[in-house]
Amino acid sequence: MNANTVPTDVKEHPPGTKQLGVAVIGCGYWGMNYVRIFNELMESRVVAVCDQSADRLKDAARRFPGVYLTTEVDDAASQPSVDAVVVCTEATTHFNVTRRLLLAGKHVLVEKPLTTIAADSEKLIDLAESNSAILMVGHTFIFNAGVRKVKEYVQQAGGRVYYLYARRTNLGPIRRDVNALWDLAPHDIAIFNYLLDSTPQWVSAVGGRVLRNSRDDVGFISLGYPDNVLAHVHVSWADPDKAREVVVVKSDKRIVFNDLNGVEQVRVFEKGVSTVEQEPLNYGEFRFEIRDGDIISPRIEPVEPLKNQCRHFLECVRTGKRPVSSGVEGRDVVRVLEAVNRSIESKGLQVEVESKGDYVHANGNAIKAAASAVR
Repeated sequence: MNANTVPTDVKEHPPGTKQLGVAVIGCGYWGMNYVRIFNELMESRVVAVCDQSADRLKDAARRFPGVYLTTEVDDAASQPSVDAVVVCTEATTHFNVTRRLLLAGKHVLVEKPLTTIAADSEKLIDLAESNSAILMVGHTFIFNAGVRKVKEYVQQAGGRVYYLYARRTNLGPIRRDVNALWDLAPHDIAIFNYLLDSTPQWVSAVGGRVLRNSRDDVGFISLGYPDNVLAHVHVSWADPDKAREVVVVKSDKRIVFNDLNGVEQVRVFEKGVSTVEQEPLNYGEFRFEIRDGDIISPRIEPVEPLKNQCRHFLECVRTGKRPVSSGVEGRDVVRVLEAVNRSIESKGLQVEVESKGDYVHANGNAIKAAASAVR
């Protein structure tokens, strides 16, 4: 081999920077993606993989030789060169696993939802702060170039947001730990919060068990944001039409994000209707102006969102800056999902999204809320 040739199995990384050692807890389909990406990035290397399944560990050993394999979380975290850990286990285990890792002094990236009880999210936020650790939540769509382009249009001056809606449907996969609302809706709630730079004030939701499963497999969620902005989410494990779509309707345009459209991931319809600032014709009847313009398909950079997310996590670990999807943003999504639980239990009644992390414990519904998420 030529002395100036870099072997294909050796990764270069920026001079003067230390490669961060990463452990991945849970190496199912999504966890294995984390192993792949952190192994590809120049700034990191995968040190350890932990999973309860011997078959999954064998698969990891085959694909990523040299990685330390274990079935014990503490064993993976205690490897000397592990700086940060990814938690990709079932949602109901997130709190206990993440708590152990933070207590061990590790930086942690947790898959969504952060926890199944908002008060537990608060505990993790406090624990991360007291241990000077980064706590980040895997709201992957926040790192999608298409969603970020949508936000650019949302923030443009000259029009106000009327409402948003999202559809996230497919035939499964059916989870064993949470229902379809807790599985799918966190994506869209996180997107809405990101686009609007705010959180919902109230929720109205209904769920159904059309597959006669032990937990809700279809759900419809209405959300009320500040300034009378409405949002709606439809999720389903039982719909043969696979959809990942978010739509924002403004007074001057309609913005569509379609994650399944590789050619035109974002389309902007420069059409809208708004009131004209003139004297109304009569009481309660205003003049309206309809705008009919072009349809724009902006260029979207073809970058893997999960890779963007992983890079951001590594940057936050190196610099100490707060992640875009920090524990706070993760907790806010869990608060909304708790309100979804309460609304479903009340047959769709509109309920407030509590701003205090101890609400569920204070009124004695903590166990009930967690159980609803699992059912």
